[in-house]
This record gives sequence, C-alpha cells and structure tokens, in this order.
Amino acid sequence: MRPARWPKRERATLPLAAAGLAAAVAAGAIWAGTSQGRTAVPAAAQTSTPGSTAPPGSTAPPASTAASGPAARAAAIVARMTLTQKISQLHGITDSEHQRYVPGIPSLGIPPLVITNGPAGVGPGDDPAQQPATALPAPISLAASFDSALGYSYGKLIGQEAADLGANVVEGPDVNIVRVPQGGRTFESLSEDPYLTAGIGTAETKGIQAQPGVIAEVKHFTAYSQETNRGLPSDDNIVSARVLHEIYLPPFQQALTTGGAQGLMCGYALVNGVYSCQDASLLAGVVTSRWGFDGLLQSDFGAARSTVGSAEAGMNLEMQTGGYYSAASIEQALGNGTLSIAGVNQLLTARFAAMIRRGIIGAKPAKAAAIPVQQDAAFALRAAEQGIVLLKNTQHTLPLTAGSGRRIALIGPYAGAAMTGGGGSSHVDPPLTVSPVAGILDRAGAGASVTYSSGSDLAAAVAAARAASVAVVMVGDTESEGSDQPSLSLPGNQDQLVEDVARANPHTVVVVKSGNPVTMPWLSQVPAVVEAWYPGEEDGAAVAAVLFGAVDPSGKLPVTFPVSASRTPTSTVAQFPGSDGKIEYSEGLDVGYRGYDAEAITPLFPFGFGLSYTTFRFSDLKVTPGTLANTVSGPGPSGCDCNGQGKTLATVTATVSNTGPVAGSEVAQLYLGDPKTAGEPPRQLKGYTRVSLKPGESATVTFPLTGHDLSYWDDAVNGWIVPPGTFTVYVGDSSALSSLPLRAPLTVTKSIS
Repeated sequence: MRPARWPKRERATLPLAAAGLAAAVAAGAIWAGTSQGRTAVPAAAQTSTPGSTAPPGSTAPPASTAASGPAARAAAIVARMTLTQKISQLHGITDSEHQRYVPGIPSLGIPPLVITNGPAGVGPGDDPAQQPATALPAPISLAASFDSALGYSYGKLIGQEAADLGANVVEGPDVNIVRVPQGGRTFESLSEDPYLTAGIGTAETKGIQAQPGVIAEVKHFTAYSQETNRGLPSDDNIVSARVLHEIYLPPFQQALTTGGAQGLMCGYALVNGVYSCQDASLLAGVVTSRWGFDGLLQSDFGAARSTVGSAEAGMNLEMQTGGYYSAASIEQALGNGTLSIAGVNQLLTARFAAMIRRGIIGAKPAKAAAIPVQQDAAFALRAAEQGIVLLKNTQHTLPLTAGSGRRIALIGPYAGAAMTGGGGSSHVDPPLTVSPVAGILDRAGAGASVTYSSGSDLAAAVAAARAASVAVVMVGDTESEGSDQPSLSLPGNQDQLVEDVARANPHTVVVVKSGNPVTMPWLSQVPAVVEAWYPGEEDGAAVAAVLFGAVDPSGKLPVTFPVSASRTPTSTVAQFPGSDGKIEYSEGLDVGYRGYDAEAITPLFPFGFGLSYTTFRFSDLKVTPGTLANTVSGPGPSGCDCNGQGKTLATVTATVSNTGPVAGSEVAQLYLGDPKTAGEPPRQLKGYTRVSLKPGESATVTFPLTGHDLSYWDDAVNGWIVPPGTFTVYVGDSSALSSLPLRAPLTVTKSIS
C-alpha cells in the first residue's frame, strides 16, 4: 500500500519564447480572440468565473455568498498563478511513476489530482502497477437489481476504496445507453433504458461522492454506443436533438444535477460531425448553460482533438499528455489571439471550484488505508446475488437440493475460475476470488459428489454429465474495451457443449456469464437457465447461493435478449457498425425494448424480465388524479426544476402480493404510453420499486409521475412539453405487454407550450 502523494513535485517551466506572454499577463494587457479580431481584456477579467453567471431560470446566490463561495475562492487561486503554473494544470502527465496524475502546486494549496477508473470497482489508476481492489459484479449486473439503494452502496464502496488507494477522482459511473447488443462495453454500462440508467447511475454517483475528498466523473459524454472505429472520423454518430434529449442525455443530466457529480468525461465519438470534447453546442450549450454544471470536464485519454475548440466547449483537463493543452499549444493559441487568458482562467476556476466543493482543496488530504477486504467482499457477494436473473425454470429443476447422494457435474469454460469482470480500463485486480467449484462444494452439503470438467473435451464433458444427477454448465463471453462482439453467439464451441450435455442429462442447468445479451439456440433443450453476468470476485459463492435456493433470484434484465442479431432495432449495417463514415441512429427513439415493441419484434427475453422461486400477483391499480390540467410544467430548462419538470402531477399505487411458497423479492415496474400526438414509443419505463415479501404477504407500491415523466422533447420550443390527451399507465413485471396486467388511463386536459 502506498501513501497518498501530497505534495509530489512540480512540472515544466515556461519556454523562453513565452517570456513576453508572461510579462503581458503581469501587465494586464492580454489579448482575447473574437470573431472580428483581437480585443484587450482588462486584468480584472482574468479572474472571471463561469460560476458567476447563473443558468437560465435559476436564482443567483446573494453577493455575500458568491463572494466567499467555491468559485470565488477558486478564482482567487487562479489570480495568483503564473502562466507556467496555469498550463501545468490543464493536462495530466505520464511517466515511470504516474499514469493518471495532475501534479499539484503546494505553494498555492493545490493538491495533485490522482485519478482512477471506477465503473466496476477501483480499476487501473495512477500507479504503474495496478493496486488490488474489490472486484464488484459488472455494472450491468448492478442495473439488473433495479435497486437504487444498492447502486448507492455500490458507489459508496468504490469511493471509499478509491480514497484508501490515494485517489481523489473516480472515472465512473458509465451511463452510456446500451444501444447495440454487440457493444464491447455493455458490461460496464447499466442498461438500454434512460430512466433505469439515470436512476442507478445517479444513486451510484451519490455513493461515490459520499466519500469526502472524491469526485465522481460520469462518462462518456455522449452517444457512445460502440467500439468499432473508436476515435476515428468514421465514429460519427448521426442522431437528432430530440433523441439525444430523450434517450442519451437524461442519465448524464440526472447524475450531474440530482446526483451532484462534480466530474464529467467527454468521449471519443463524434456527434453529428463534431468530436465530443469540442462540441460547444452540447457541452457549453446544454451541460453548462442549461444544466448549470460548473465542475471538472475531462477528456477521455486521447479524446481531445483541438485546443481552442475544446477550450470554448469548456473542457478544463486533457488526459493524458495528448498535446492540445500542452505548453506549446496553449502558448500558440494565446499568442495568435484565438484563446484568451480569461478563457484559460475560466477553465481552471471551474476545476478548482469542483475540488473545493469536494474538499480536495482546503482540507487535509485523506491518509491511505488498507481496504477492508472481507467486509467489502461481503457486499460484493450480496450485490452479485441480487443481480442474477432466472430466465427459465421448468420441471422444478431449481433450486438444487443438497445432501448425501447428490452427484453434480460442473462443466464449462466459466466453471473453473471466478469471472471477475471484463477487460480494458474497468478491469479490477481483486484481493480474493471464490471459484464456482468452491461455491458449489460449499453448498452441496456432506456426502454430495462434485466433479469438474472444463468442457474443452466434449466427450469427457458428456461422460461427466451422464454420470451425474444434475449437470451445471457454465458458459459465457469475455468482453473488453476496444472491440465489439463479433456476434451474439457464445464464443467457440460453447453452444455445442450445452447441446451435447443436455442430450446426456435431462437435468441440465445452464449458467450464462456474459456482459451482453447472447443467443440461446439450445434454450428448448434445457429446463433451467440463469444469467449471472460477470459476478465479480464472489462469483462462486453468489451463483451457488441462487442455484441452491439460499437466495431467491430477483434480478431483472436491464437489456433485451434478442432471438438473433438480425432481429434487433439496430440490425442494419448503417446503424451498426456504420457505413460511409457515419453511424445512423435511424431507430430514433425506438432504442432497446421500445424498438422491439414498435416493430413488433418478439425477443428471446424482454427488458425487465426475471423469474423467482415464488410467484407474485399485481392488483389494485389507482391513478390519482385520473384527470389533470397541467399548469406548472413548461418547456424551460429542466436542470433547475424552475419550470415544474420535477413536480409530481399524478401518483400511481398498486398492490404486490407473494402468492408462492417462499419469501422473495419482486420489482414492480411502471410503463407509460403517451398520447399518439406525442410521437413516442408504445411504452416507456417511468418507475420501478423493489419489494421483499414473505409467503402470503402484500405491499403497496407507489410511483410519483412528474412533469418530466409525462414530457417529450419539442425541438420547436427547445424544451419539454407535457402533451394533452390520454396516457395509459401500465404496471407489471417486465416491458412485455403480456406481463403488464394492470392498466389505467391518465388524462391531461391542458398543457403549457
């Protein structure tokens, strides 16, 4: 364990050629670029801050508060800096000691930024050799819990371990929408639905920042849906403003506004021909002006593509040493008048203000500490159990019975070692793992026999299955940042392995450990299927607990599982991986289950689906009021809630009852069908709540419907509109119409335009 590094060392000196610039700064005669040419900026303007102007519709703080607030304190620091120091704070460094690091300036009270990855636990950080940390179940498994409280705890553990390892910025959560089921980073995203992604991602953000001195950096802004052609000009996502505002932006907005995230990462992709890190219309126009964000805006590694464009968009930190914010580049832009020192000051003020808000500047640095390995492993186990989804269970195959005489054949390439996570920047190096073999042995009981076969020898696997009472086949995929999945089929001979084992033993249970949806050509041949995702370091213990019934499976699919790659809403080459240098988002709003419903495509398993070892009934749906006149929610900026977007306009209640033999948990899901004039998909998730019930027990679930829940984005007014007409409220346990037994109308008689 290394100690926290404060202070470390300073970097770079101003080249001699810039001496004149430094003198000009001191004299206050600084030139700023304008569309007409160059104009002198008075010295006072050098300390102007983006925080001094309130976002549209918000209320500015009193002058006394603003004068002593984080932005003012940050501006005071910037006013004391030399140009050399300012440039040193605009980019990170990489050397033999550092991978993700911005040196501090001890004389000014600026500590270093020590950055680490964080979507699935503390991943690769600043240290050249990655430090061990708890390998949590993959974020897609977290989303499968449909449990925001679990999301908060998940984030809290990441924030605490990041601090323990000496980091103060966590690159996460990843709130990109799963648009394409083959996407290589699906496992580290959350879901295909913006409402669910926003709910879990916002809760995780709050959890990360529950740790003092840590910034949550939400990523990757925005419309980042694939790895193919990543970072190339052909990674150009053509998507309408309405689709951006309704599908791809909401998780970011909620994490930044409701979640209070003080960090945002811009990504590699282009959106409508503009690289994300220099997209002023989205970053300055939407994120800063509309949402009021004024924190750390960092590039992904190598994602910056310009100096002036990125600065104008508000990107205030380039990672790593890509060169656009290097001394030479900044000095050239200042010298030719395309960048002003006031603009540089604004970039630094925003970042330092975020560091002040989070207690990184102006507080004692936290001391590095040992990670509580066993305590955090216990949480990893609980989180993995809660994300496991039971997809099929016939012939009472599950739960398995333990005890003497049971002969269990554990088979498959994912049955030997724990599947701790995907590859790339989210990879976590765990301090411990529980293998599937160990987990099954622990639950099988005294006198049971457990054999293991990797499945590489099909004949040996079949022989083991034939000699067993039950065969448990563990298959899966191994995804990684940097490449998309070549298909939705299980890699190698795994489909054949399942089919051969199923023929040899009719009591075959398939456990899938995947980061994406996968096809299942053998589904009709096996009585039970479990989706375990990437369970993390407690893989063996979590899966065994569900298989043997110590834990009731309660996860729900956060992504739709298609029958085949050709039967998805993004099945054309133009949509994925793209053609003629563009990726066409021609499915529009019909992403994920919305597209399956709109195009009447029957999936293998629908979004929100998941079985239990017990049964549940839904009843007593009530919508109050059933008719309303909208007089509060208009199209103004939703970030400040000043236009009524956050106000509850109606409340939905329903009863959930456990009608089965064992205790279990159910996720009640509310979907909303808009009036046809709104032009929305058939149904959209607008509420979810998780309830745990004993046999015979019932509970009332309550869903508030806000102005935002009822709104659609209108380009003409550049804002949100609650349409007049009749909505349909659906409540049940998945997005499939057949799984939504409760339905009721909600009529809006008046709207605001």
